[in-house]
Amino acid sequence: MTSDAGNENCLGWAARDPSGFLSPYKFNRRDVGADDISITITHCGVCYADVAWTRNVQGHSKYPLVPGHEIVGTVKSVGSNVQRFKVGDHVGVGTYVNSCRACEYCDDGLEVQCSKGAVLTFDGIDTDGTVTKGGYSSHIVVHERYCFKIPESYPLASAAPLLCAGITVWTPMIAHKMNQPGKTLGVIGLGGLGHMAVKFGKSFGLKVTVFSTSLSKKDEALNVLKADNFIISSNNEEMKALEKSLDFIINTASGDIPFDQYLSLLKSGGVLSLVGFPSEVKFHPASLNLGMRSISGSVTGGTKQTQEMLDYCANHEIYPNIEIVPIQYANEALERMIKKDVKYRFVIDIANSLK
Repeated sequence: MTSDAGNENCLGWAARDPSGFLSPYKFNRRDVGADDISITITHCGVCYADVAWTRNVQGHSKYPLVPGHEIVGTVKSVGSNVQRFKVGDHVGVGTYVNSCRACEYCDDGLEVQCSKGAVLTFDGIDTDGTVTKGGYSSHIVVHERYCFKIPESYPLASAAPLLCAGITVWTPMIAHKMNQPGKTLGVIGLGGLGHMAVKFGKSFGLKVTVFSTSLSKKDEALNVLKADNFIISSNNEEMKALEKSLDFIINTASGDIPFDQYLSLLKSGGVLSLVGFPSEVKFHPASLNLGMRSISGSVTGGTKQTQEMLDYCANHEIYPNIEIVPIQYANEALERMIKKDVKYRFVIDIANSLK
């Protein structure tokens, strides 16, 4: 039965201008349509996208802007056509909430690659012309297709970062068959995404090397995350010793890196996958041609793969390392994330702090 849950005033935290400063903001969510579910948000992960969009880094932010696209909670009500979810179910919403549902990518469950462009969870233009508002809020109404089942055994707070950070590294690893034991993985950057790449790599039975600019991450990488190897990327001798040794490197950092040097670490046919956004990608053609190497890019995953990843994490007890904070700490959390002062993902406790 359709509920009028969408008529309630939704309480959120929004940025009003490019300062990015967040403060309480009331707005209306849409009514629950026949194919929608209304979700009481319990937790929302804090992603670097929240910084970029609230501060108008790309130049197209629409204010007031409610960020947050690592959303988890419980189903509050469902539309009359909804089959997959019932009231009380644990659910998640990731980085997009709509797509054309008719193109080849949508047909394949790769809605994030929709030919007409997926509708982003916040600051996107939905099919009805409204601007989407994200998970720093009390509830959200989403078409059931773009919602995910969180296994009952899996803690909701831990599930939040999987919906962007987790699926963003999972997607290229699966695409390039890096779930086969014995292969060698390099991970550039040890933040919210990088630490998930290490966890997946170890779970898949890979030999994992972490590359970082910061020696302070060494103990954590080797002893907490159980990486096999830790390299300071500015140490040319250590880097040279790894030439032609890696099957796959995932670059989770958004700073600029020496691409030729990293490409030299790949075996013949190896792949360097970008999930971060450096300001430029610059390398000598010989770095690719002579070793049959490739550079590839990736963003998050489609709905099918996201559900598979959530189920895998529950079955294999893989949990992000999180720091849970109240919504009143959101501005400090964003500042700390800019300084890389978090191990490794902030998660906002919406249920207990947004009043």
